Amino acid sequence: MFNKRVKIKDLLQQDANEQEVTVMGWVRTFRNNQFVALNDGSTNNNLQVVLELGKFDEELLKRITTSASLKVTGIVLPSQGKGQKLEVKATLLEILGDSDAEKYPLQPKKHSLEFLREIAHLRFRTNTYGSVFRLRHALAFAVHKFYNEKGFLYLHTPVITASDAEGAGEMFRVSTLPFDNPPRNEDGTINYKEDFFGKATNLTVSGQLEGELGATAFGEIYTFGPTFRAENSNTARHLAEFWMIEPEMAFCDLEDNMNLAEEFIKYIIRYAMEHNREDLEFLAQRLADEEKQLPQDKRSELGLIEKLEFVVNNEFERITYTEAIDILLQSPAYKKKKFQYDVKWGIDMQSEHERYLVEKHFKKPVIVTNYPAAIKAFYMRQDDGCEPGRETVAAMDILAPGIGEIVGGSQREERLDKLEQRMKEMHVPAEDLWWYLDTRRFGSVPHAGFGLGFERMVQFVTGMGNIRDVIAFPRTPKNCEF
Repeated sequence: MFNKRVKIKDLLQQDANEQEVTVMGWVRTFRNNQFVALNDGSTNNNLQVVLELGKFDEELLKRITTSASLKVTGIVLPSQGKGQKLEVKATLLEILGDSDAEKYPLQPKKHSLEFLREIAHLRFRTNTYGSVFRLRHALAFAVHKFYNEKGFLYLHTPVITASDAEGAGEMFRVSTLPFDNPPRNEDGTINYKEDFFGKATNLTVSGQLEGELGATAFGEIYTFGPTFRAENSNTARHLAEFWMIEPEMAFCDLEDNMNLAEEFIKYIIRYAMEHNREDLEFLAQRLADEEKQLPQDKRSELGLIEKLEFVVNNEFERITYTEAIDILLQSPAYKKKKFQYDVKWGIDMQSEHERYLVEKHFKKPVIVTNYPAAIKAFYMRQDDGCEPGRETVAAMDILAPGIGEIVGGSQREERLDKLEQRMKEMHVPAEDLWWYLDTRRFGSVPHAGFGLGFERMVQFVTGMGNIRDVIAFPRTPKNCEF
């Protein structure tokens, strides 16, 4: 029976007491017609299965090839080899699935991450991706654990929506209308009244607006789901489909928001470090080996685990946007014209600016607050007492070493008149968001929230350089394979 099997991770933690066990997994290597390295995905460590010479049929042995799947029953014995404390001496061997070794693309050698992205359906079977996705799982579990312990309600917000929460317009349309001949109005525009939902709809860019509805009833909610951006960005930090964690809290201001975000980040990192140490150590060694190929000035000052410990054990730096711009203007990088993009008050800081603040100046995560209103969304609370031309909003971004922005959030504008005025200025149609404005009409309260891009968090914890390597099946411009 299959439910009698023991996972290799659990078996390797036991003592060898000549107990009989059944294990199942995929062949990593088979040498000398005697030693099988078996792996079942529960750990990067292989179990050595020993086949007694002459005990098994030659034709059966020929079928033990790389990635063939086996069911092995045997006796657990102390291992004679180095690097392992036990092995299984096989008494019964069954091949569950053959693998053509000549055609199998994952040979027992080092493969480039670029090559592995082309075979994303098989890359889980490598040690690197095994560690990455076990860590991704641990972080996702820790997210729910954190908010559950805080008393937040998990709210599922819609994937299909008629609103553009960010006002950026970079959305994927959802429609059942024929592409080649859609119904049109008299002025030539598409008649969405004949579409499935009777109006123009798209894949969500954020669950925030709906999250606010929940927060103004339950007090504190969070969402954790897929979001979509039709942004033509072929970079190592952008995806068209990614996962977002978005808490929303009533009776909460910008400072409360920052405190929660910092506590949250530290909590989930600490959870991964406590429960997936083996995987972190593997990825830390992988990163160290990779950085040996780089010139000294391009190498990280801290190893992966040291970096995570530093984040968990230190307070995040908190500065205003204005202070951040002043630091950049005074920086040697700016004075020596090292920045590709210009620096001045009012700009939307680029990744190079964010990374300078984090990696060169403060050398730790930084929370930047009070951004110019002109570069932020309509729902952010407008700061009082601003000088003309330098209006700011109660926004905050958390910048992390290696990847830049990891969290974006704000105190929301709870004053109906201010919100309506802002929507008018930014050409956000109030009639389409009547339901959102109702939360300001019927018992409005100060409230705040943020969004954390889950893949960027996984990137940060695993040390992977490309965001496409921390999501199972990356969706990027011109790429929707698998």
